[in-house]
Amino acid sequence: MSQLRLLPSRLGTQASRLLAPHGVQRFSWCSRSSGPPAPFASSRAGGGSSYMEEMYFAWLENPQSVHKSWDSFFRKASEEASYSLAQPQPLSVVSEKRLAASSRTKTSKLVEDHLAVQSLIRAYQIRGHHVAQLDPLGILDADLDSFVPSDLITTVDKLAFYDLQEADLDKEFQLPTTTFIGGSENTLSLREIIRRLESTYCQHIGLEFMFINDVEQCQWIRQKFESPGVMQFSSEEKRTLLARLVRSMRFEDFLARKWSSEKRFGLEGCEVMIPALKTIIDKSSEMGIENVILGMPHRGRLNVLANVIRKDLEQIFCQFDPKLEAADEGSGDVKYHLGMYHERINRVTNRNITLSLVANPSHLEAVDPVVQGKTKAEQFYRGDAQGKKVMSILVHGDAAFAGQGVVYETFHLSDLPSYTTNGTVHVVVNNQIGFTTDPRMARSSPYPTDVARVVNAPIFHVNADDPEAVIYVCSVAAEWRNTFNKDVVVDLVCYRRRGHNEMDEPMFTQPLMYKQIHRQVPVLKKYADKLIAEGTVTLQEFEEEIAKYDRICEEAYGKSKDKKILHIKHWLDSPWPGFFNMDGEPKSMTCPATGVPEDTLTHIGEVASSVPLEDFKIHVGLSRILRGRADMTRKRTVDWALAEYMAFGSLLKEGIHVRLSGQDVERGTFSHRHHVLHDQDIDRRTCVPMNHLWPDQAPYTVCNSSLSEYGVLGFELGYAMASPNALVLWEAQFGDFHNTAQCIIDQFISTGQAKWVRHNGIVLLLPHGMEGMGPEHSSARPERFLQMSNDDSDAYPAFTQDFEVRQLYDCNWIVVNCSTPASYFHVLRRQILLPFRKPLIIFTPKSLLRHPEAKSSFDQMVSGTSFQRVIPEDGAAARAPGQVRRLIFCTGKVFYDLVKERSSQGLDELVAITRLEQISPFPFDLIKREAEKYPGVELVWCQEEHKNMGYYDYISPRFMTVLGRARPVWYVGRDPAAAPATGNRNTHLVSLKKFLDTAFNLQAFEGKTF
Repeated sequence: MSQLRLLPSRLGTQASRLLAPHGVQRFSWCSRSSGPPAPFASSRAGGGSSYMEEMYFAWLENPQSVHKSWDSFFRKASEEASYSLAQPQPLSVVSEKRLAASSRTKTSKLVEDHLAVQSLIRAYQIRGHHVAQLDPLGILDADLDSFVPSDLITTVDKLAFYDLQEADLDKEFQLPTTTFIGGSENTLSLREIIRRLESTYCQHIGLEFMFINDVEQCQWIRQKFESPGVMQFSSEEKRTLLARLVRSMRFEDFLARKWSSEKRFGLEGCEVMIPALKTIIDKSSEMGIENVILGMPHRGRLNVLANVIRKDLEQIFCQFDPKLEAADEGSGDVKYHLGMYHERINRVTNRNITLSLVANPSHLEAVDPVVQGKTKAEQFYRGDAQGKKVMSILVHGDAAFAGQGVVYETFHLSDLPSYTTNGTVHVVVNNQIGFTTDPRMARSSPYPTDVARVVNAPIFHVNADDPEAVIYVCSVAAEWRNTFNKDVVVDLVCYRRRGHNEMDEPMFTQPLMYKQIHRQVPVLKKYADKLIAEGTVTLQEFEEEIAKYDRICEEAYGKSKDKKILHIKHWLDSPWPGFFNMDGEPKSMTCPATGVPEDTLTHIGEVASSVPLEDFKIHVGLSRILRGRADMTRKRTVDWALAEYMAFGSLLKEGIHVRLSGQDVERGTFSHRHHVLHDQDIDRRTCVPMNHLWPDQAPYTVCNSSLSEYGVLGFELGYAMASPNALVLWEAQFGDFHNTAQCIIDQFISTGQAKWVRHNGIVLLLPHGMEGMGPEHSSARPERFLQMSNDDSDAYPAFTQDFEVRQLYDCNWIVVNCSTPASYFHVLRRQILLPFRKPLIIFTPKSLLRHPEAKSSFDQMVSGTSFQRVIPEDGAAARAPGQVRRLIFCTGKVFYDLVKERSSQGLDELVAITRLEQISPFPFDLIKREAEKYPGVELVWCQEEHKNMGYYDYISPRFMTVLGRARPVWYVGRDPAAAPATGNRNTHLVSLKKFLDTAFNLQAFEGKTF
């Protein structure tokens, strides 16, 4: 829609240059588009007439002083008023006209009437959705407000608001190019204009799009909905729609008959969602989409699995047998949480299409970023930069869409270069209630979909009891996504026939709503009656369609009784062809050495210390960092940053895509990484040396994220889900900050394999360490991850030849706290070289990034070397174990504090220090070996975290299992506390000195009982 701005000539040199040649020093009008003048809504009430006269007289003085659309407008208006103004009159005549007001009244009135009509058109486009008939029940307002805009109440009120008369209803008015209601006609009577506007904007479709600041996009939407006759369907299309409604409704009816006392979160009240989703898929397939990834909550999931994904019905029905268990692997999950992957022929387009429904827990919107990440990965691997082959569809509930912040976080990823999926179609199942909560108590916005406005996504509200309106809206939504590569929202305003679930009694809390629902005629009957009445189908054909699908369900039900075991692998949403054996097991239980040839390390080090692009000016401070890397490479040593560089680079050489994402990861929160170099003289000119290692290397993606944890971690989890042959890492700015992503960690990462047999190799980098930086910048909360680890503290394992790899396969995730750059290098490479995928949690350092002792030699990284789960004492104590009086076990940064204190006290021969690099799964075999090396000595666990945090509660029972209660493991560390760290530097140092003194007080535990 054109938007006009009044530009006094004094406001800018550009306006002055525009107006000065014409001698106009009064006002001029400038349009932002090439269309005719837009209505000036305040012209009646706020002195707009005088402005209009000024503009009109400016045109009289010189037609070229105003926009050409105004020139055309005034010429036509003048002709209709029987004025001959084709040749502008001289200035002297203009002065006479100003004195004779009566001579211009007719022209002024005509101009104002045309502008009033344009204002009326704009009012419908902006606010028509507020009066649209969206609620199938007819008892609620979809926007939670019964107020009707005063300019849209009745025809009489509309005319009065715009200072028009009933006599004007039959007058012809010029239509602006910002509306398409005229079709091929340029003029319409006011009566017909109102009729067409109400038909477009005030029936069963409510359009919100005028907030979009792109004129082309607004025009596209107007044309799709305003053009006469656009919503016409052939008989065949109507019959297809009816058949899809039959399948949707009869599936729910069948489940209700067979399992009346089972929860299934049926779709009753929004059965139209099935044909809606199928329409989006059909239209997208027609435009070239080959892969559709869906995410949705539990309501209607079984119906979507059956009638959209087309999963075998007997597999679905098998889920209802209480005697069946998930026998293959893991705990399984309830049937309405499971996902599915299916390749089939789209019967409408006769094209291959892959459909994937991502498994989702009861956390409703948690799946949103996961779907987006998986979609992004599929696009990346297919080279689909524009999203023309792979797309995502997200189905939401109205209460969750408005209430859960991850929706907002996900929307804000939609246009970021490294996160965009080139548009998502969002379908909101608007039940007009959240469990038992009235929407008026559940949100402050008029619509549940208002969050989508932040990214200029058009929102199409539609009455779900009008199937044809729904189908048309969904078709337009699919076209929009393909045309503009932007998100779009379809709001299906419906109801929930049976309450929150089939066992729920909704009359407790919503009696009036459910009285109406009990009287409500189902949408299938309504639509069938309509088609029968118009002769599109006969009653017999309709009944045959129902009987046909009922037979299909009955046959599948009979087959489901023959299935004795539920194979949960049938419910995989992300199969990895060729990665596992046919039975889903790893191809081996071995892991090759993770070291690499020295020449590879040297080459990576040289590139990491250079700028591959010519004439690229880097910051002087960065030059020193690169010189330092070059010096380390010559000396065959690495620090933390260079070790990471070499791990990533060596995997890229082997064809493994590496993606690192998170807040400020390009430079690194602690300014240690610098994987993206910035030209100091040219804006946005950057260089990623990692992508200049080898000509045929895999691509490296490193991308700063939005300031989000929940959404971004979910996105990266989904990205890692798509392929096993990629190292996908998410780094928290500080480890503490992962707590806002706890839902993703709890629901998908920790439990994903057990619930859904979903292997995932996501890596979490969580900066961790007590360094006096305060309670929010110290602890990555290792105790939380260890508490959720599934290895049994009381089970003494059998130390078989493949114990290390078998133990990793049996665990739900791997938790490490590396103390050397070499360990970090190896554990990253092991993540890919393992024959399976497990999430990897790494507590990364802060001060160790630059600690002079925290360096590793190439000798610890070359071919033949591997990750050490435990690094034993290798100093004087190890050479004379018989003299050792105390063996201290620790992990991570505290090792360097212990070594320094031991040296200062001269206890190098009396105290041995052993590091656990891998904490979970617990290295029982190596701990046993290390303890046996020092028989009879005191065993101590030392950590810098408080006693009720960190690792002690996890390692203590496991030490007892492997060593027995005869040899206690004493705790040394900070006392229990509520906060994970102090914010006072002095307090931090005092507590550090205290526990170090205890660690090396060789009489500290004498006479004490365990």
